[in-house]
Amino acid sequence: MAVLIIFILGTLNFALHKAVLESRHPLLGEVPWFVHMLGGRISLVAEFLVLLGALLLAANGYPAWGWAYFAYSVVNAFSAWLILTRRI
Repeated sequence: MAVLIIFILGTLNFALHKAVLESRHPLLGEVPWFVHMLGGRISLVAEFLVLLGALLLAANGYPAWGWAYFAYSVVNAFSAWLILTRRI
């Protein structure tokens, strides 16, 4: 069950991440140069690696990583909301 929840949260994280990258928010100009490599796809690779790690750990008997990934997703969602609504 934890794997399914992490997968769903991962899909939502990718969607939010893509929306933030496409928002052209001025804050994105402040990130280091290597984040802009390949049009921001490097940051999507990092997002994928976090998701993969959480999925592998949860699938191998560490369900607490599901809660950790949930907390990570909440922080991501809040950050994306702040950026997309231009509150930052």
